[in-house]
Amino acid sequence: MQLSNVLRLGIKELRSLRADPVLLLMIAYSLSFAVYAVATGTKQEVERGSIAVVDEDRSELSRRITEAHLRPYFKEAVEISAADIDPMMDSGRFVFVVEIPPKFESDMLAGRQPAVQINVDATAMAQAYNGATYIQNIVAREVLSIVSRREGSTALPVDFVVRSKFNPNVRTEWFSSVMQVIHNITILSVILTGAALLRERERGTVEHLLVMPVTPTEIMLAKILANGMVIVLAAVLSLWLVVRGMLQVPIAGSVALFVFGTIVYEIAIAALGILLATFTGTMGQFGLLSLPVLIVLNLLTGSTTPYETMPEVLQVIMQGAPTTHFVSFAQGVLYRGAGLDILWKPLLTMMMIGSIYFAVSLLRFRTAIASFR
Repeated sequence: MQLSNVLRLGIKELRSLRADPVLLLMIAYSLSFAVYAVATGTKQEVERGSIAVVDEDRSELSRRITEAHLRPYFKEAVEISAADIDPMMDSGRFVFVVEIPPKFESDMLAGRQPAVQINVDATAMAQAYNGATYIQNIVAREVLSIVSRREGSTALPVDFVVRSKFNPNVRTEWFSSVMQVIHNITILSVILTGAALLRERERGTVEHLLVMPVTPTEIMLAKILANGMVIVLAAVLSLWLVVRGMLQVPIAGSVALFVFGTIVYEIAIAALGILLATFTGTMGQFGLLSLPVLIVLNLLTGSTTPYETMPEVLQVIMQGAPTTHFVSFAQGVLYRGAGLDILWKPLLTMMMIGSIYFAVSLLRFRTAIASFR
């Protein structure tokens, strides 16, 4: 293999990419507007939640509980009757309905432990769980306020101190913005490298490559490095301009280390893109084949849901995906500020998996090239 051939082929790939406005627009969109829109539009915490209160007690405590549901977590609480609970929630008007029973304050002061019913629309699971927790805390705080005023107690017997590390304000966009960058790196790497191979076939330029003094290894490596360089550059710009600039999400660790890990990941995932392209003949077929692969990589590698919550069989299977280790690596660098002394294991694992992917893809690529002769 000659590096000069790889360089020349890489320049040819960059020129081909420059001449394809659709792919350029997809790169710009995926790592700019798509990151911002997903980070700001898919929040998991409760914000402006619609809430209603059924106040059958009409006491000072029930009034204080109703008025304590404030912005930005909740909209202004609407008072409804008990008969309206099911129709209102069936129509989707309210996500939360708090039902305060009759004689609630007097029973509470008498030590009878009355029950407050919280009705939750659990179709929005994350918001339902978080919102119910907020409401419980609000009710407990107001009850404690009444009890302490009547009995002279001023504090809880236990002082709870909670520290939220790496995301002190517990904001969804701190997590979703960086994970969206990782998602789009995966998608673009597979699509661009696969499209680079299919573009040669559809335009009939693959025959030109076959008569040139270049090897399949040089051709494949040039496609991976050229497209990977564009994606890494776009990802870094996205981190600085969109994630850090527009969304105000701090980058805790070394960007240089993240770039190095991204390059290692690019080689592995781009080889997967070429492997998928060798089984197809057109861009339409490639899109249909890559779609389920990309869905699995995005949903089962820890970037969307916690990796530990998956069944153990799936956890073992997904260890063979480089995306699983790249997500762990990127979270360690960008969220926690970890260094190479901590992150060497996922980085080394990505290198090993990337070597296997590259070797398998190269064998398949040579077979596909030979079929054109």
